[in-house]
Amino acid sequence: MGTNHKKTKAIRIPRYKNPRDFVKKNFGFLFILPWWIGFAIFKLYPFMASFMYSFHEYNLFRAATFVGFQNYREILGDRLTMTAFGQTFKYAFITVPLELSFALFIAYILNFKIRGVNFFRTAYYIPSILGGSVSIAVLWRFLFKTEGLINMISSRFGLEPFNWLGDTGGAFFVIVLLRIWQFGSPMVIFLAALKGVSADLYEAASIDGAGKWRQFVNITVPLITPVIFYNFVTQLCHKFQEFNGPFIITRGGPLRSTTLVSLLVYNNAFKSYEMGMASAIAWLLFLIITTFTIIAFVSQKYWVYYSDEDGR
Repeated sequence: MGTNHKKTKAIRIPRYKNPRDFVKKNFGFLFILPWWIGFAIFKLYPFMASFMYSFHEYNLFRAATFVGFQNYREILGDRLTMTAFGQTFKYAFITVPLELSFALFIAYILNFKIRGVNFFRTAYYIPSILGGSVSIAVLWRFLFKTEGLINMISSRFGLEPFNWLGDTGGAFFVIVLLRIWQFGSPMVIFLAALKGVSADLYEAASIDGAGKWRQFVNITVPLITPVIFYNFVTQLCHKFQEFNGPFIITRGGPLRSTTLVSLLVYNNAFKSYEMGMASAIAWLLFLIITTFTIIAFVSQKYWVYYSDEDGR
């Protein structure tokens, strides 16, 4: 019987005559070495350690005890934990559409040549820089206090003071409004996408009798759907992990109406010292975010339009 001898390419291992040649060829890796060290210590190790702890009953003051899927079973059977997940879903799917809608609307207006447009672009972007800070959350809390500025203004119009932070619906509205107020980052990305839409398309549409709204729906939106998709995915991931607003402004109340999953993780880890339970909740949140991200990527072929076939 004959045998077929397949030619295989030999892997060439570079040989260096002296250490200097090795350093010259691989000197660039030294520049990313600090990043790799930081990633391994502060990202990769905590990521893997939290996964292991999620299967343990682990307290900071006691040794970890393996309990299997007990933490996950307790989470799925706990009504308060499930309420926190429900509130997080509600928060994410309210804030993301509203924030992106405002961002696209303002970006569309600022795309026109109007006087002082650079000032308005800066003014609308500033909240997205300051909004994540603790000081802004504290300021927001004082604005919506019973004797705060919002009630002072509303009383000028004959309205009764409203206990924003003591009412379940009012408190939830306050943290949602804080996030929508920070639409500057997606607005800047939308504005860059709008700049890339050819003016010839609008001129042709105008000649055919299409108005501004029809041009926006039939030309602008389809051409910037890749950017809409990008903003949607990034903002959705961010909203599922919202922490500052609920923690500083409402402390998760009243009646746990603003206790989102990230705050629940914090409470379990640093108040109850149940690190195993906190890790399990965090991993469930990670799986939910991953699932929605995959769904978004699968669905993009039905509504995201790229300029070339390779991008579909």
